[in-house]
Amino acid sequence: MMDEARLNDFMGKLVNDMGGAAMLANVILGEELGLYRAMADSQPITPEALAEKTGCNTRLLREWLSAHAASGYMEHRDGQFSLPEEQAMALANEDSPVYVAGGIGVVASFFHDKDKLVNAMRGNGALAWGDHHPCMFSGTERFFRPGYKAHLTAEWLPALEGVVAKLEAGAKVADIGCGHGASTVIMAQAFPNSRFVGFDYHAPSVTVATQRAEEGGVPGRARFFQGTAKSFPGDDYDLVCYFDCLHDMGDPVGAARHAYESLKPDGTVLLVEPFANDSLDDNITPVGRLFYAASTFICTPNSLSQEVGLGLGAQAGEARLRKVFTEAGFKTFRRATETPFNLILEARK
Repeated sequence: MMDEARLNDFMGKLVNDMGGAAMLANVILGEELGLYRAMADSQPITPEALAEKTGCNTRLLREWLSAHAASGYMEHRDGQFSLPEEQAMALANEDSPVYVAGGIGVVASFFHDKDKLVNAMRGNGALAWGDHHPCMFSGTERFFRPGYKAHLTAEWLPALEGVVAKLEAGAKVADIGCGHGASTVIMAQAFPNSRFVGFDYHAPSVTVATQRAEEGGVPGRARFFQGTAKSFPGDDYDLVCYFDCLHDMGDPVGAARHAYESLKPDGTVLLVEPFANDSLDDNITPVGRLFYAASTFICTPNSLSQEVGLGLGAQAGEARLRKVFTEAGFKTFRRATETPFNLILEARK
């Protein structure tokens, strides 16, 4: 017998999700047009005044603002709208540790790439990183950068055994799967005595990363090259890093084995991965939901497009990752620290 209350609950959830998806498109719009930045002072403003300030169409702005009020993203009183301080941290302030507006472009890429996913589902499951819509690359950089900026040098590196002392003295560091170089540049800015090399197999990302190092004032300390996780050069690294990328690889065991060979005897691997517990039932959470859904479009098909095609996915969890590093020859593997979005793991020879 069908349970009408359960049906109504589920319909409510679906309507909520549809509203959420529609709102994300509105957030991308507002971010690109500078509308949140124009409201970052949290003062009430009319659509007319916002139009004056931003050069946007008044009537469309009224509709856009109304959607935000209906979603709880803004407050509305007597025809004026305000962006509360907390919302501004997530939507307007690019230097905030919780700035998410820039990363929402990743979700837009799912819709752009839908036909490619249909083909992958009906075929061998493969869709390579470089074959996604460009908004996925910039969105990925902007999704992860605020967290790296807030936590990487303040918490994650200090949680590793003896690594900060080496970086301060002058260490050699490889950042594998560096993408646009967000993590590499942050480390290079913090540790002027060390040398950082970022490798990524996606050539356009290497070009952007080189530009980011220039913009960040560290072109001499952070250099970028096209290369794969199983063949990057060098055998005397103090630290090899993987930021939110190992699970995307076809052969993470091969990658970890190459890292083992590339490290000095007392070297360390810093492995940052999306936060996950070890079983699906323990990942039925808002964060788990986001990562499984994204992994269907990005991480898993990328892994299936490469040799071995292990397909760890974005919710691999500590136990599976430990198995990868143990198979690669590492003797110690531990959870150094964590955030709601990331597991920070340390492997040593």
